[in-house]
Amino acid sequence: MAETENKPSGVVLKYDENNPLHHFLRSAGIATVSILTLLLVWWFVSLALRNPALPTPIEVFEALIYLFTVGDTMSSLTMWDNMSISLQRFAVGFLMAFVLAVPLGLVLGSSPKLNEFATPIYELIRPIAPIAWAPIFLFMFGARTSPSMVVAIGIFFPLLTNTIFGVTKIDPSHVDAAKTLGANGLQRFLKVTLPSGIPYIMNGIRIGLGVGWMCIVAAEMIVPIGGGIGYFISIQAQQYMQYTYCWAGIVVICILGLLTTTLADRVYKLITRRMGIDAD
Repeated sequence: MAETENKPSGVVLKYDENNPLHHFLRSAGIATVSILTLLLVWWFVSLALRNPALPTPIEVFEALIYLFTVGDTMSSLTMWDNMSISLQRFAVGFLMAFVLAVPLGLVLGSSPKLNEFATPIYELIRPIAPIAWAPIFLFMFGARTSPSMVVAIGIFFPLLTNTIFGVTKIDPSHVDAAKTLGANGLQRFLKVTLPSGIPYIMNGIRIGLGVGWMCIVAAEMIVPIGGGIGYFISIQAQQYMQYTYCWAGIVVICILGLLTTTLADRVYKLITRRMGIDAD
């Protein structure tokens, strides 16, 4: 009588790194555990210190619900209103930086002589903290526009330097090959320079987005006019000592920063996929 093979009754799932669903589930699981760990540490530190300046996550979550549904009675603005104001300022500043930094970086990266001339100029200005420009921009452009200008200068330099670096790292053999095939200057730019620089440009955008959110919050604290999340945090801390509301504003900034960085990653993968570049 033939022996019957023993087969496992359950289904064994094996992780496949090439499977998009498996990769997504793994990333989501790690992110969830990481955030829960942060919340637990926050909770324990808050309970240990028993300081009103560090409320528990539950208290901050309750404040968020209240601010999104009812709003701040002192300013008559909900958190949605403050988010909308900050996002508009942030978007304007990002667009200004992008429109100026990327073309300039491509030009300077493609011309060693121009880059050599311009390097002392932007290296002299780059170390200046973006928020130091806020009082000057306040008098030059007014309270409504100055936060966007601070964001623009904060994003400009990471984007500019990464773009220049990306262009200078292009393999000369690729340019020579394009010339051999009869490509003119514009074609070499579109087929070689721009695609090769995209990973570095996107890296500059990622860095710039983080700097931009720091700039918008700080600028709105220095120019406390017209709402915004920075304005909200500043008013709640300095005038009303509502630390739970302050932490609620900080949490919103964290979420917005994460969302914009994730969006930049998605755009990068979409562009590279369209252009036939390996996004990994």
